[in-house]
Amino acid sequence: MKHLWLFLLPVFFLFSFSKVKHPYHVGSVEINYNSQSKSFEITGRFFLDDLENGLSKKYGGSFHFNDEKYKTRLNQALEKYCAEYFKLKADGRFLKVNYVGYEEDSESVNVFLESETAAMPKKVEAAVSFLYNLFDDQINIVHIIVNGERKSEKLTYPNRYLYQHF
Repeated sequence: MKHLWLFLLPVFFLFSFSKVKHPYHVGSVEINYNSQSKSFEITGRFFLDDLENGLSKKYGGSFHFNDEKYKTRLNQALEKYCAEYFKLKADGRFLKVNYVGYEEDSESVNVFLESETAAMPKKVEAAVSFLYNLFDDQINIVHIIVNGERKSEKLTYPNRYLYQHF
């Protein structure tokens, strides 16, 4: 079943980003341990309109990706939002996670984070609740990759915690 999700998720994203409102509220988060930098590189991918609406609901006012005049405000809001809705532990120790930035296209947004350094982990724990403040049917597909080994899990609101051993 996990292999099916790994195949279907990219296909879903390819065909689901259209001008029509999407019927599903889904995002993906990849947590990749980089053994050279000894840090986790995290990429979250979300529907652009969902993330705009989630930020608006959380912080008030309007947010618009693909509009340069909102870039500073978006970066400030995303930094706070990610700090609240994403937590990471390696081998029982909370890691500081820094917001790096974002990239957007016409339908989706990639949000980039990076953790402080940590030794190669045996156990990774994460709390992932992106867009739970907006949708009670939000699904976040989370991939954790350590030393080339990928483990994936589907988190459906209100479940936000996952644990993986490597």
